[in-house]
Amino acid sequence: MEPIPDEQFPRAAKAEPLCPVFGTCQGCLYQDLLYPDELKIKEQRLRGLLKASLNIPDERFLPIVPSPKPYYYRNRLDLKLKRTSQDGILIGFTPADHRGVLPVEACYIAEKSICGFIPELKKQAAARLTAKYRVANLVVRTGDDGRVRWGGIGRRSCALSPQDYFRTTINGRKIFYSLDTFFQANLSILPKLFDVLCTLRVWDPKPAFFDLYGGVGLFSIGLADQVRKAVVIEENRSSLEVARYNIEVNALKNIEIIGGKVEDELPRLVDGRDARGSVAMVDPPRAGLSPRVSEQLAGARGLNHLLYLSCDPESLARDLTVLAGRGWKTEQVIPLDFFPKTKHIETLVVLSGRA
Repeated sequence: MEPIPDEQFPRAAKAEPLCPVFGTCQGCLYQDLLYPDELKIKEQRLRGLLKASLNIPDERFLPIVPSPKPYYYRNRLDLKLKRTSQDGILIGFTPADHRGVLPVEACYIAEKSICGFIPELKKQAAARLTAKYRVANLVVRTGDDGRVRWGGIGRRSCALSPQDYFRTTINGRKIFYSLDTFFQANLSILPKLFDVLCTLRVWDPKPAFFDLYGGVGLFSIGLADQVRKAVVIEENRSSLEVARYNIEVNALKNIEIIGGKVEDELPRLVDGRDARGSVAMVDPPRAGLSPRVSEQLAGARGLNHLLYLSCDPESLARDLTVLAGRGWKTEQVIPLDFFPKTKHIETLVVLSGRA
């Protein structure tokens, strides 16, 4: 499905971009807009795309949830390093023409601790670089305490020991993550997401909760008080290791972790004794659900509700169309601006089980 062209949405009052390479770097799209106008464009784009694919009444679209921090919000940056004979070591992003590296000294959508660390990163990377490295993909990350760590040069350079994990706090519980695990990029809006999740009318009576693509256990831990039992399915070994650590640190007894692919483990869950009246949540990669998982969820009769958190409206529309074709009903569409100044948006969709 083709995205709606940006020119269909008129741009209002202009803002002065913070970044000197805005327009050359492909990361940001809306630094030249006032934030309310950016939110309006994203909301209209999402609504238009989903309404073109599905017959969702207007009243089921909730207003977009803004990020508390339009700038300086990302807790992770992925930077390219390239050693050149003419310019030495370059660290930056892929430019809009996809050629080479666009060097940067700062990134204004990254947390301030990361933004200010980029010049020091260049020094540390140059000191660590060996002769065999001409290019490298660097990962830089931080957490609530502002500590910055990075990796990407050397085998297992992104693996951290527990004392070096990053952390944030959700619903009074500390949740840890690492350089080599997936975690939500915008910590400032996470509490708002959980406020939305906790007020949904899907938790009474307390259901079994199937946390698919569960990562380090963020949603199971943050929603542990809402559910009778949570089951996390995750295949990444590093994420599984951190998830087990998170459950142990928080002394949670109602969370089970299953290491494996969702498509392999899901059938026995949705057909098991805990399936009746259960709630599943999917937070898949940008590509969305695989056809196999999509069909498994579409046919899962035991699920009362499905919560779909998506960072890509096109793949979301595709997957919702499959689910709707099997009787699933979209109850609410809740956009959240996890990615200010960029083209991306996070969307939570609440679906009720098949009629």
